Amino acid sequence: MRVYNFNGGPAAISQSVLERVANETLDWNGTGMSIMENSHRAKEVVDMANKVNQDIKELLGLSEEWKVLFCQGGASLQFAMVALNFAPNGAPCDYINTGLWSTKAFLEAKLCGAGARLAASSEADAFTYIPSEFDFSKDSNYVYLTSNNTVRGTQWSAFPKNAPAPLIADFSSDFLSRTVDFSPFALVFAGAQKNLGPAGLTIVLVRENFLQKGAKNIPHMLDYHTYLEHESMYNTPPVHAIYVSGLVLDWLKNSIGGLKAIEKINRAKAADLYAAIDDSFGFYRGTARKDSRSLMNVTFRLPSEELEKNFLSLAKKEGMVGLNGHRSVGGIRASLYNAVPVEAVMALISFMKEFQKKNG
Repeated sequence: MRVYNFNGGPAAISQSVLERVANETLDWNGTGMSIMENSHRAKEVVDMANKVNQDIKELLGLSEEWKVLFCQGGASLQFAMVALNFAPNGAPCDYINTGLWSTKAFLEAKLCGAGARLAASSEADAFTYIPSEFDFSKDSNYVYLTSNNTVRGTQWSAFPKNAPAPLIADFSSDFLSRTVDFSPFALVFAGAQKNLGPAGLTIVLVRENFLQKGAKNIPHMLDYHTYLEHESMYNTPPVHAIYVSGLVLDWLKNSIGGLKAIEKINRAKAADLYAAIDDSFGFYRGTARKDSRSLMNVTFRLPSEELEKNFLSLAKKEGMVGLNGHRSVGGIRASLYNAVPVEAVMALISFMKEFQKKNG
């Protein structure tokens, strides 16, 4: 029996996609081999990767000035790559700190020798909100932010409009979950393991004119130019992860109906779950300010840690897994990524109400 998967990542993948992967495991695309056995330079694999490239741009509505790069090392490697490429030798750059992952990115930039400074931070209030006032540097090379914060359950609903430099963003946990105006951005990246596919692949979207401004005397595997010039095949890319991501893109485009359709579904799922929290008379307490709440990661607490442990244990017995909060903060977290079905959220809400009746 398949469970309802609320994991923060690696996260749920549509069952129809998983079934197709299973059916094609021994013989992919008539090659007589698994996709995992095929050469990454075989025509069939190159064609597959090119289609994934184009499907991403089509779904996001990106023009040809945007380049899609397939990288490895997760979003965490991008923390260093961004700084090394676009803020070398102490060059100024601004960071907006809204949680664990933007904190890590800021510290990594400083470690790489960038002139990184904080333009805003919600750390003093336990990262419970998205800042709305910023102290930008006029000579900044870029402004960095994290679009959705998986640990604290906050998300940008509107991005800064008065930034003096292009925006760079980590979109790992809400990539392809909603429509986004990318005009203020020069580079965005996302680990695949939330809404796109399995872990091991990181998508980087970068404007070509911005990329050309990047540093050039850095190690090849840390240089975005390398990925562009070699069409992401300077070394062996994560072929299987790219392949599965392509199937997810096909599901999102042809079964769901694109970003507007999935955004509508995601907003409805989140609204129902937040309503269950808000209507619990304080038994369940959301941890993010209402104006900063995430559509992807709903975080909340119960009256005691003992009740939280009991909640998680009983939920697992009912076939709902991955509800534990991030290890750094505890509590409960329900991740409502694209492939988490509506019925999973309804089952969780029903369980929450019954649990409150027995323990409230």
